[in-house]
Amino acid sequence: MERGSRDSFTRMGTLGIEEECFVVDDDGRPTSGTDDLVYEYDPPEILEGRLDHELFKFVIETQTPLIEAPDDARETLLEIRRALVDHATDHGYRIAAAGLHPLAKWQELEHAEKPRYRSQLDRIQYPQHRNTTAGVHVHVGVDDADKAVWIANELRWYVPIILALSANSPYWNGYDTGLQSARAKIFEALPNTGMPTYFEDYEAFDRFERRMLETESIRDRGELWYDVRPHTAHGTVELRTPDGQADPEIVLAFVEYAHALVEALAEEYEDGADGYGRNHRRELLDENKWRAIRHGHEATLIDREMEGTIDLGELVDRECERLGIDGIRRVYERDSGAERQRRLLEEEGPDALCESLLLGTE
Repeated sequence: MERGSRDSFTRMGTLGIEEECFVVDDDGRPTSGTDDLVYEYDPPEILEGRLDHELFKFVIETQTPLIEAPDDARETLLEIRRALVDHATDHGYRIAAAGLHPLAKWQELEHAEKPRYRSQLDRIQYPQHRNTTAGVHVHVGVDDADKAVWIANELRWYVPIILALSANSPYWNGYDTGLQSARAKIFEALPNTGMPTYFEDYEAFDRFERRMLETESIRDRGELWYDVRPHTAHGTVELRTPDGQADPEIVLAFVEYAHALVEALAEEYEDGADGYGRNHRRELLDENKWRAIRHGHEATLIDREMEGTIDLGELVDRECERLGIDGIRRVYERDSGAERQRRLLEEEGPDALCESLLLGTE
């Protein structure tokens, strides 16, 4: 059984970025290409060991190497993206990104042959068969296991902020869902997803992880697909909530915010703060997540005290002022990805929409 360890949590503030993207053809339409890009042809050196595929043969994933400091995140992310785009181009493919590809129809696309995914398809059935989702995962290193669990508990309230800002998946299976992030709702159909519950400490989380493995509820610890989790192998807190993004500046804004949040919460923990996580009912956190899914940039969320509400724009301003950041403000001030997709499809058609999703490398 693949398990992590308390001893993994040794370093504070390091970063890792995982991006799930789409392999597309010359016209920007989804196509099966991961067998070629992952297995048939050797990837560029920087992608060796950092390139994998997902459930469908048109979804590919990259992982950055360990990023020692936030200032290094931009160039590291761009290097990985350039390598992926160049690798795809060399073999007749292009790369796109969003939470869901607006023209992907799951019944017409091929599943991967990898035994891990075949097992999931057999066990989970319909919810996994239709899972064409793609997201961004941000890892932030934490130097103590109990601290990591405490931070993950607190981060649950912040998940809907990031999801609302990232909303970039209005279309699924050829249908306008009326949602801003249909990806989040589609993915929630899988087991062990969504908003996790509160854990008292690392021992409590470790017991849960061990019990899930021992009861064969999951095959490996990577199948705990919650929106935020302590990653017991990497020694990080992992935020898994944003939709995929073509624009690297949006991804980097979430990286900046995630890093600042974890550092600030670590200080609260070290100062002996009680935190809010213990008193955050999962049902109210789920309500905030629903508001983010449905309304995106227009969302009004229940505040951290769970006593009133606050508009996303005001919340973004407060967070930028509190943490000394500005990336998420720039994301909020532009149209959301969902709004851009709808406008492009209506005004310019599917070709322009597909072109707009091609992966940015500058």
